[in-house]
Amino acid sequence: MQKQIKLINRPAATPTKSDFKLVEAPIGEPSKGELLTRTVYISVDPYLRGRMNEGKSYIPPFELNGIISSGVIGQVVESKSDQFTKGDLVLGSLGWQEYSIANENEVQTIDPNLAPASTYLSVLGMTGLTAYFGFLDIGKPKEGETVVVSGAAGAVGSIVGQIAKIKGCHVVGIAGSDEKVNYLTDELGFDAAINYKTQEVGEALKEACPNGIDVYFENVGGKISDAIFPLLNKFARIPVCGAISSYNNEEPDLGPRVQVHLIKTSSLMQGFTVGNYSSRFEEGAKELARWLGEGKLKYEETITEGFDHTIDAFLDLFKGANLGKALVKVGDIEK
Repeated sequence: MQKQIKLINRPAATPTKSDFKLVEAPIGEPSKGELLTRTVYISVDPYLRGRMNEGKSYIPPFELNGIISSGVIGQVVESKSDQFTKGDLVLGSLGWQEYSIANENEVQTIDPNLAPASTYLSVLGMTGLTAYFGFLDIGKPKEGETVVVSGAAGAVGSIVGQIAKIKGCHVVGIAGSDEKVNYLTDELGFDAAINYKTQEVGEALKEACPNGIDVYFENVGGKISDAIFPLLNKFARIPVCGAISSYNNEEPDLGPRVQVHLIKTSSLMQGFTVGNYSSRFEEGAKELARWLGEGKLKYEETITEGFDHTIDAFLDLFKGANLGKALVKVGDIEK
């Protein structure tokens, strides 16, 4: 038997533990072309909140009373596939459960000798690739430009800011604690950082961005974004990655209208998901790995220990508790 986590209610606002259920179920046996994996790491991500709602989106909603899934690193326990052997570490979109049966085409092997296994869910995984493609393809940074990143101490934002520094930009991050602000400037090399909980964001941005804003990497939405638009430069670019401030709103999110600002500055505002760039993942992963190897990229992971704490780790995302990528460590890698 094994433990699984199911979604039993669609949250109307901020999710609570009562929206989930921890159950026990048989582990099962793999068939031909399948493998049984033991879960090592589970990725918890803000976008999963959207999948708990009904309605059309870029990815299907979770089924009620179904197992929640996300990025998972597992170790092969039994293989009935010619492509995998016992002990292999694999990455795939798998269930929140202690064991998974996966088709050989649903997972890929990872090499923990090249980088720690957890990085394939963080800096070298979907969060790193999201930062890489969203910032470079939509943001199109130029040396000397001013880049502002919201959610800057999170998994994606922290990588965006560092890539911006690699590209020679003046980088300002927005985060929610003094600890995170200090991390951005002292550890990651941001030129300035703003604590939106203790500072007036609009005034702080004017001081930190004396030449205006050329690229705004959007992770948060809400009042923070409202403060950005009056400071946009001509032909500014705004990659829209997330809007976590509104994910748990019970009513539609309302705020200042952006059209006038976009017209006045001829700015580009474009939403995206990392799946848009799936054909180029190898390109992005190679460049991220190179920067990581050269010491140009640093990363943090907030790791919660134990499968039973997976729901807590997910809910902590909406409290701003994580620094860098939020992960759950379910078990150790066996040699």
